[in-house]
Amino acid sequence: MISHFLKLEWKQFFRSAAFGKSIGAKILIGFFAIYFILIFLGMGFGGFFAIKEMYPDKDPLMVVNSFLLFAITGDLMFRYLMQKLPVMNIKPLLILPIKKKTIVNYVLVKSSFSFFNILGLFFYIPFAGVLISKGYDTNGVLGWVFLMILLIQSANFLNFLVNKNNIAFGVMLVVLLGGYLVQRYEIFNLAGFVGQGFDFIYQNPIYAFLGVVLLVVLYLLNYKQLRSQVYLDEAIATKVKEVNSSDLSWLNRFGDVAPFMKNDLRLITRNKRTKSSFFILIIGLLYGLFFYPQPIYADKEFLFAFIGVFSTGAFLINFGQFIPAWDSGYYNMLMSQNFKYERYLKSKFTLMSASVIILFVLGIPYVYFGWKILVVHFAAAIYNVGVNTHVILYGGSFNRKKINLDQKAAFNYQGTGAVQWIIGIPLMLLPMGVFALLNWLVSFEIAVSVLAGLGFIGIALHKKLMAAITKKYVASKYIMIHSFKQEN
Repeated sequence: MISHFLKLEWKQFFRSAAFGKSIGAKILIGFFAIYFILIFLGMGFGGFFAIKEMYPDKDPLMVVNSFLLFAITGDLMFRYLMQKLPVMNIKPLLILPIKKKTIVNYVLVKSSFSFFNILGLFFYIPFAGVLISKGYDTNGVLGWVFLMILLIQSANFLNFLVNKNNIAFGVMLVVLLGGYLVQRYEIFNLAGFVGQGFDFIYQNPIYAFLGVVLLVVLYLLNYKQLRSQVYLDEAIATKVKEVNSSDLSWLNRFGDVAPFMKNDLRLITRNKRTKSSFFILIIGLLYGLFFYPQPIYADKEFLFAFIGVFSTGAFLINFGQFIPAWDSGYYNMLMSQNFKYERYLKSKFTLMSASVIILFVLGIPYVYFGWKILVVHFAAAIYNVGVNTHVILYGGSFNRKKINLDQKAAFNYQGTGAVQWIIGIPLMLLPMGVFALLNWLVSFEIAVSVLAGLGFIGIALHKKLMAAITKKYVASKYIMIHSFKQEN
């Protein structure tokens, strides 16, 4: 029966109408997969020697163990955002004489061979091999790597249980950030405490079997949950959702664009694709923490502009690049209404500009790392409002691909075309290039002034730019209506 399931999925993959259309995206994902595999292999074989060189007085295994808390928590967050749940079209199978437990077990076992579960092995197994070759206790190393494999699989099944729970993601985020802050400011050696637990497993490998207990418990919980849903009436039942209406009356102060802004906020909060993208706001806001605390980047002022544009424009970039594809599901109905197209675009501009201001204000604490950083972030925010908002709106007039809002954003290239790749040049590379060149040739103050000046010029020409952009959208309106009707 398992072999029959595999044959069915093989045929479904190659006979899908979307196979030919998405082959380019699959090749791109394949290149990324090979890239990450090579990186993890390099870390696995060379990690021992790199750690020995950086920390000659410390045991490389103990150093790795001390960071496993962050690695495991980060893996859970990455899975939450990226990993898709195991999908199998079971409706036709429910009327056949196939045991339901067979279907459920196949779906769960299939998920164990996900790329997310295999990737970590390209580090842990080579690293374990190097440890054994360097004279470490073989039983202890095998017990350690066995536990790591079990924890990877446990994370796989834990992700399925909490995948639709935003609170669970928040808890993981707090643990990761809290652990980082506790460790950085030496409040408590949390990493070392957890690392001692993994050191204990190396010294007493028999306790690695505790991971088996955890894996079995999580597997059974997933089995129980899926088994209760494998019924024909459950599969064909119409889902009834209760919509919680939010009070958005405060948006009325924006006048005739308020209705469109309300629709956008509802779209963001009610749909899976936009919800997943919303988490990128947090990443954008905290992006500077990956660079600014590091002494090596203290004098790399050319990076300040890049980080500032991304940090203050995270929403602008991720939401704006798919305008008007977010509304593709009802775009033809929207275009049949009696309103000026400029109002529609003005609402998008207002929403993106407001997000830039909010993200800049929330990022003011970056002044802790130096006043120059705050000044560049301010100039980058002005550039985002004056230049990037108009660039992103103009680029949207070339969008021709429909977006399914019920799908996650991670590893989802639906709605992505050449426009999304090309538009990155004026959005990110141009301000960084201008700032870096002037900072190198003239001075920091001139570079900041020019970056902010470009933004102020864009703000001054806002009405003329919006008129030209609106004209382009109106000219492309019927092409968009036809394109959005096509299924991807």
